Amino acid sequence: MNVRVPAQVLESLLIPVSALLAALLLFGIFLACLGNDPLAVFHSMVRGGFGSAFAWRNTLERAAPLMLTALCTALPAQLGLIVIGGEGALVVGGVSAALAGGLAFEDQTPWLAIAAMLIAGTAAGGAWIGLVGWLKHYRGINETITSLLFNYIAIALMNHLVTGPWRDPASLNKPSTRPVGSAHMLGDMPGLGVHWGLALALALCLVCYTVFRQTTFGFAVRIAGGNPRAARLAGLPVGLLTLITCFWAGAAAGLAGSIEVAAIQGAANASLAAGYGYAGILAAFLARQNPLAVIPVALILGGISASAGLLQRSHHLPDAAVLMLQGIIFITILSSETCYGRLQPWLDSRRRA
Repeated sequence: MNVRVPAQVLESLLIPVSALLAALLLFGIFLACLGNDPLAVFHSMVRGGFGSAFAWRNTLERAAPLMLTALCTALPAQLGLIVIGGEGALVVGGVSAALAGGLAFEDQTPWLAIAAMLIAGTAAGGAWIGLVGWLKHYRGINETITSLLFNYIAIALMNHLVTGPWRDPASLNKPSTRPVGSAHMLGDMPGLGVHWGLALALALCLVCYTVFRQTTFGFAVRIAGGNPRAARLAGLPVGLLTLITCFWAGAAAGLAGSIEVAAIQGAANASLAAGYGYAGILAAFLARQNPLAVIPVALILGGISASAGLLQRSHHLPDAAVLMLQGIIFITILSSETCYGRLQPWLDSRRRA
């Protein structure tokens, strides 16, 4: 049976793939100018991200927070909002989770302490981006600028707390909050060696896709994003939809911060601001703001990030090389936006011919 893929689906696949290939070509030219063999570097990137069981574990651990911070941008985009505050929501969520974990008693049930950390981080991140949505809808303040400034406020707040009132006296060289304790850490999934945060991230991506693409709530959000005035005339509560969506988006990034504390760091410190929030913006745009497409995109970006150490050892490239590649990808993805709607008629004409 001959199955014909709709031209719109082909367009949504061909354009981002072409943009990604263009980014790799530009990065290859940059590598050649530095005297490196581009093919050898790309081979090392694949090997460093996906070439072994250890590489896969490293990639999956990096992909989990990327999925969640990507949702922080992808969900408000359904409303037509450009929110880039995933880094701040992650930091706030991580600090809140560390506080909840530090207040837990040693004899407390581990799963209860873990649940308290996850809930605290999720709620804090949701409130952080929810405030961005409130300022946008009720005060008309640009959400992109607000969320960007909130990133710096969150990092400054974290630095104040971990070096001041919440600092653990035992943390000398690297100021941190009180450790949550090994008994209250989020364990690994059996047989994978990857923490349960990956499962939470995958589940949330699936839930967000179902809610925002397959339900009446998601349809109402898209209507409000497409034409707020028509949505109000139809009786849709645009303000409430904005607050719920922004809270949900921030909650995803806050969950990423709480997972970093509960599964990896064990405390809140400067390592929380590792750039996952900014990389999540790239993941969201590369996935075309689709919560389901965020999953493979996060895996690719996680693999690129995981290969940084191997590139440094094998090709004497700095860690910033992968950041440069991510920047080039972001530029090509933004540039490819003008191609949408133009490739589809050409594909239809080729089929008719």
